[in-house]
Amino acid sequence: MKVRIGGGASVEEAEAVAAALAEHVADDVEVYLGEAAEPAAVHDAPEDAAPESAEEPESELGPTEREERLREEIQDILSGGPEKYKDRLPDQDKLFVRDRIDLWFGDDESAATDAESEADGVEETDSDTDDPLLFEDGKFAHFDSWHPNSPDVEESDENNRLPADGLITGAAEFDGRDVHFMANDFTVKAGSMAEHGVEKFLRMQQRALKTGKPVLYLMDSSGGRIDQQTGFFANREGIGKYYFNHSRLSGRVPQICVLYGPCIAGAAYTPVFADFTVMVEGMSAMAIASPRMVKMVTGEEIEMQDLGGPEVHARESGSADLVARDEEHARELVANLVEYLPDNSDEKPPSQPSKPPAKSPEGIDGLIPEAPNRAYDMHDLIDRVVDADSFFELQPEYGKEIITGYARIDGRTVGIVANQPAQRAGAIFPDAAEKAAEFVWKSDAYNIPLLYLCDTPGFMAGSQVEKDAILEKGKKMIYATSEATVPKQSVVVRKAYGAGIYAMSGPAYDPESVIGLPSGEIGIMGPEAAINAVYANKLNDIEDPEEREEREQELREEYREDIDIHRMASEVVVDEIVAPSDLRGELSNRFAFYEDVEKDRPSKKHGTIL
Repeated sequence: MKVRIGGGASVEEAEAVAAALAEHVADDVEVYLGEAAEPAAVHDAPEDAAPESAEEPESELGPTEREERLREEIQDILSGGPEKYKDRLPDQDKLFVRDRIDLWFGDDESAATDAESEADGVEETDSDTDDPLLFEDGKFAHFDSWHPNSPDVEESDENNRLPADGLITGAAEFDGRDVHFMANDFTVKAGSMAEHGVEKFLRMQQRALKTGKPVLYLMDSSGGRIDQQTGFFANREGIGKYYFNHSRLSGRVPQICVLYGPCIAGAAYTPVFADFTVMVEGMSAMAIASPRMVKMVTGEEIEMQDLGGPEVHARESGSADLVARDEEHARELVANLVEYLPDNSDEKPPSQPSKPPAKSPEGIDGLIPEAPNRAYDMHDLIDRVVDADSFFELQPEYGKEIITGYARIDGRTVGIVANQPAQRAGAIFPDAAEKAAEFVWKSDAYNIPLLYLCDTPGFMAGSQVEKDAILEKGKKMIYATSEATVPKQSVVVRKAYGAGIYAMSGPAYDPESVIGLPSGEIGIMGPEAAINAVYANKLNDIEDPEEREEREQELREEYREDIDIHRMASEVVVDEIVAPSDLRGELSNRFAFYEDVEKDRPSKKHGTIL
């Protein structure tokens, strides 16, 4: 070590400085006076000297008793509620919540590799970077009220265990995507919500608003903890704020909910506020009130599954998008779904390498019957247009007259809205209209282009559908299509009658293209209805049945010529008639070309239609 001091110092002073420094830093020291080239004093380090800052050998350090005690407390929290409630889970085919979190966010591949290495006698080095992203917030919530290590607990009671206050929140990596998550612990007061759990839930939502990352709700809750409602029910930052935050998150980041048990009252609103909801057969249910409350209020006796099980919400209410066979299948469905979704509304949906369709596009024209009222399955056409194994259908059991789902065309994600002629001729019923409206609205929020496959006689008529709000729900479908600013392609597959062509993003609804297949027709109504409406009196005047039938056929052919797709193309109503075998390629080119199209809505606060 070399040190330079002022030139006015004496040699004796230089030697004193050198000796002191050598002792202190445990190194040889040379001291120079002023600008001198040679040292005025040199002092070697003492043989037994060591720097005062030297640390103790690493081998002497390790976890203290304090750290070990903390780890014991954490393990106790992770073990969940009373054992008697954990013991009941297998009979319900349920996983304990911590095992559920491992299923969703654990690194199975890494675990398998570690097991193989141990079996082979290979010693693995520790590496934090190999662990999957997973951390928890609020693990010690309510710790002071139940844990024996807390100074506030005089006597621990197993029945009063409240680890994490029954709610786990945090962030994790899920199939390559960073997500926020919450999960109820059903072993703690039946997954009920109370003050500290509510606080954790709200913080998780608020952090998702900041990060712009998706949210997973793994719900298994009986609702608010009635005997502890003070401090969380009616407060400004209480349980009611859940739904305020759900509304703010809606359309900003994907919210996906999986139900693992009967979610009652307030707990049932989270799944319906979510963008996508998955229920599990024989396990899930949601309802505004429990069967016991229903009986008390209305006198009706009903089982939970009949009140709000998967069958009810997948087929009747439309509140469930998908139904899983078991817990593993639920995770698989969500993993498939997120492959089509961006992290937030600022991003575009992910793409994948292109794959040829499962069935040849050359079979499209032969699939479509010439008669407009003959049935066929629109799924067969979809399979000939989209990449193989890419169609992911949503709400398949609800409003079956319309098919909705995500797919890829040449690797690009698209949302599909398709009439289903195999179901009531593809007429649009109230449930189908509502289903389509919500799907279009969600797809537009997350920048997913839309493909409409039109083959419908229009909106259904009749007294029952009027009672079921066909006008109101049809309005929502038309509104959603009108408001969507993503690229839209509309294909007139066969019949496009009445307001059906409006709802299916026809020429007036700002699509990037309207493509006709040679089987296409666009008209106010179909030939039979038109002839009956316009010529009924004249036909009734014809007494000879054969003459009448011949005249009807002439009128029918004349009308079909008037609404034929060639007439529509001649008048530039549609942009192009495409050979059915070329439909996939045509759509691929058009979606690629219009990928970055920009559309503006009129300046306003918002529309008046929900």
